[in-house]
Amino acid sequence: MNSLPRTDHLIDLAIEEDAGLGDVTSRAIFSAQHRSRAFMEAGHDLVICGLDVAARVFSRVDAGLKVTVLAHDGQRVKRGARVLGISGPTASLLTAERTALNFVQRLSGVATLSRRFADAIADTGVRIVDTRKTTPGYRALEKYAVRCGGCFNHRSSLGEHVLIKDNHIAAAGSLTKAVTRARAAAPHLAKIEVEAKTLAEVREAVRAGAEVILLDNMAPPMIRAAIALIGGGAVVEVSGGVRFDTLRDFALPGVDVISVGALTHSAPAADLSLTVLPARRR
Repeated sequence: MNSLPRTDHLIDLAIEEDAGLGDVTSRAIFSAQHRSRAFMEAGHDLVICGLDVAARVFSRVDAGLKVTVLAHDGQRVKRGARVLGISGPTASLLTAERTALNFVQRLSGVATLSRRFADAIADTGVRIVDTRKTTPGYRALEKYAVRCGGCFNHRSSLGEHVLIKDNHIAAAGSLTKAVTRARAAAPHLAKIEVEAKTLAEVREAVRAGAEVILLDNMAPPMIRAAIALIGGGAVVEVSGGVRFDTLRDFALPGVDVISVGALTHSAPAADLSLTVLPARRR
């Protein structure tokens, strides 16, 4: 992943948060001339993600730190695998350690969970996509991690396509009114997606000409009935109540997309650590 201004901004905020007042411990123990080598290591089998971001953290702390990337984002790595090597001024290396690990652990956690979901329905033809339930400010990074794990992205912002949800419908007065107003004002290339909670709303969305119909919090039997009503006239997205252990129950014939907020909002951090090699005796 190439460094983006927003990513650099996040990195700078994270470094300021952790080391804005300096690193009193490392600077007290090590002179500016003291140098060390270290490596970042996987604590369990995982899908690695965020190595370029980690490398950027080290260089932002001290341009004198040399980073060697030993794996690539999206790669499955085994427990004990070394994914990053670092050498240079010891104090700077230790100052950057926690911030670099935080990025890689978070993004690798998202990528690893996404890989589990993608593998679980690889034979169905259904796409697993993320949502906008992301860590504030981290959306581009977390959605990148989702892709590294083999899943896909839903819209990344409110400006990408029309998604009419229950509160839009309530405020507009009806689903049909909301679709009509959206179609009249939205860019001509913007698809119109409508959230439907009942079969009556599915029928109304079909009549209104929605290009995508999101079946929200429907059980599999109701999803089958909704698919029959849609009859191939719209892309079918399933969302809500989907867990990993029930995923295949929702990957039904006629379902095109399953959106899973858990890919980003509930992914556990991956276990990685940084090990400094013992100082060489002279």
